[in-house]
Amino acid sequence: MGHYIQVEKDVKIYAEDIGSGQPVVFLHGWPLNSKAFEAQVSELALNGFRFIGIDLRGYGKSDKPWSGYDYDTAASDVKAVVDHLGLENFVLAGFSMGGPIAIRYITKYGQQNINKLWLLAAAAPLFTQREDFKINLKTEEVDDIIKQLKEDRPAFLADFADMFFEQKKSPEFIHWFQLLGLEAGAHSTINSAIALRDEDLRGELAGITVPTAIFHGKKDEICSYELGELLEKEIPNSVLVPFDYSGHGMNGDEPERFNTEMIRFLKSTGVKSE
Repeated sequence: MGHYIQVEKDVKIYAEDIGSGQPVVFLHGWPLNSKAFEAQVSELALNGFRFIGIDLRGYGKSDKPWSGYDYDTAASDVKAVVDHLGLENFVLAGFSMGGPIAIRYITKYGQQNINKLWLLAAAAPLFTQREDFKINLKTEEVDDIIKQLKEDRPAFLADFADMFFEQKKSPEFIHWFQLLGLEAGAHSTINSAIALRDEDLRGELAGITVPTAIFHGKKDEICSYELGELLEKEIPNSVLVPFDYSGHGMNGDEPERFNTEMIRFLKSTGVKSE
């Protein structure tokens, strides 16, 4: 079942809603959409969970307005979906750019209704380096990405697919991945890249108290594994689950292990693996 949810005047957000049971709300990464989690949907439904896949504004089937690509607005859109669907005791899962949006959601709206937080190759607390933060991409590298998007977005997305996965993928899979990115608005992709470059969530981690799992690929070229290590250090009730053979797209690189660890975390009472 799909829902189109009004989040502000003339802006609707699309949410895929499959299965029944405890809701797991997925926030996708840049520049994809909720279809990126298609290999998780059946596994969740078969194990008694409800998949809620939100297409963030500008992506997938959601509207693509000119503005609103900052984390605050994204978190507000997620809140509108949560309220519209009446979700309670849900797991909030954020992949890549969706990770900082999930953290900002908790900062803005609290965590009393959230059962667990699940951060997947999260672009948090910072995606780009600062004077006092020397992890991940440099600002000028993101500026170069923005330049490439403006010059030839399809070509950039094809190259991005090669960076995204560590394990070799079929040409058909890479083409499918590229098409997910092309479903986004060009302006949406650029404005989200600006948010990734500029936003800073370093002051928002210590207050997270819900059980948190941090899945991160050891060979991630987009969000360095060091980010996952930092998140585990800064978020009190968290555990880091390393994926030794994965790049950024763990669910594509190690699909069986990803789904096994996913269900283990979702069914656990805490965060430690048995």
